[in-house]
Amino acid sequence: MLMVLINTNGVASRKVRVLDSFDDSAAGCSRKYSASLTDFGGVGDGVTSNTKAFQAAIDNLSLYASYGGSLLFVPPGKWLTGSFNLTSHFTLYLHKDATILASQDESEWAVIDPLPSYGRGRDADGGRYISLIFGTNLTDVVITGDNGTFDGQGVTWWDKFHKGELKYTRPYLIEIMYSQGVQISNLTLMNSPSWNVHPVYCSNVVVQGITILAPVTSPNTDGINPDSCTNTRIEDCYIVSGDDCIAVKSGWDEYGIKFGMPTKQLLIRRLTCISPFSAVIALGSEMSGGIEDVRAEDITGINSESAVRIKTAVGRGNYVKDIYVRRMTMKTMKMVFWMAGNYGSHPDNEYDPNAIPVIQNINFRDVVAENVTMAARLEGIPGHPFTGICISNATIELTKKPKKIQWNCTEIAGVSSDVTPKPCNLLKDLGSQNTCNFPEDDFPI
Repeated sequence: MLMVLINTNGVASRKVRVLDSFDDSAAGCSRKYSASLTDFGGVGDGVTSNTKAFQAAIDNLSLYASYGGSLLFVPPGKWLTGSFNLTSHFTLYLHKDATILASQDESEWAVIDPLPSYGRGRDADGGRYISLIFGTNLTDVVITGDNGTFDGQGVTWWDKFHKGELKYTRPYLIEIMYSQGVQISNLTLMNSPSWNVHPVYCSNVVVQGITILAPVTSPNTDGINPDSCTNTRIEDCYIVSGDDCIAVKSGWDEYGIKFGMPTKQLLIRRLTCISPFSAVIALGSEMSGGIEDVRAEDITGINSESAVRIKTAVGRGNYVKDIYVRRMTMKTMKMVFWMAGNYGSHPDNEYDPNAIPVIQNINFRDVVAENVTMAARLEGIPGHPFTGICISNATIELTKKPKKIQWNCTEIAGVSSDVTPKPCNLLKDLGSQNTCNFPEDDFPI
């Protein structure tokens, strides 16, 4: 154990325990220096605000970024806090009996600019409340623990949303921007005010072993939203959500087109999702920077609206292409496959009516679904069909009261093979001759 003098934001210097060898096996790395939140005056009683304690700890531990990095340990207790910023070469580690509680005091939440690829907030025009755990322009940052908990205490925010009382867009639980080498793992996230995990403009991101819990009627509590990110892996997660469990994004209309940063090289595997009113995996609707090379495998969806949904519209521009999905197991679904070219929802009226998105090379294989109301709703854009759709080896068992029309297809083109019930004629039946693609190479994550 090493004793060092640390200045805590103007408080007189004092001796603080900093361990020179905290081996964090959950994070897959070790930091040379570590400290406990209690060393900086943290109080885990669920009542005392720890915002200053968190930020003082991180500000001081940031001094070790070039000397082996640092780790902040959050011990057992309930740690009430507003938003705080992370630093590079840093690990935030929660004990299994630690809960970080989001403050209900709006003065603890700074208002920041809207994302440049969105042009405005999603709940309201203008700015947005900063996320509970926030970081920008970071390298090598880990948020992990022994299944410790973040509780967003989102009920107040949800009520304000429903009543139209929000002046700014609700905060997320975790948002990391313009960063590389990000890991978020082995945690429970619950009751987020809005989205749960939002890496945006990042590269080399791993989200692993996360449990996300929200009431299924809570508004916009998306699980994990990779947004204009490259080389991202999401795996071994369990999500119960009031919105899409995974929502792949890249900007909104003219703002996303101008910013021009796609989401690409995304791997999603071993995901279990419950979302009665939304998708297991959604692509869009904000996809104006482009989405490409997304691979999803070993996916379980239970009591969800749809398995995989592509959401786009005139004005979005760019593309969703090279999407590969295999080994999906679905139980109690409104529909399995859903593609919509008329989603709407524009940030303003300045979008380009000639910005037509291109949807192509969409592959699904090895799908089993039961208790399904409708097999598929595939609706492209008039005059601009979605092309290269491939569905093979899919068995869909219907509910006792299914829709009369099982395949509603317009403005699409593609093929099918060994699919039950029989697909629409726009998906040419190749018998048993065809198996949809799934690349076997690895991403360099």
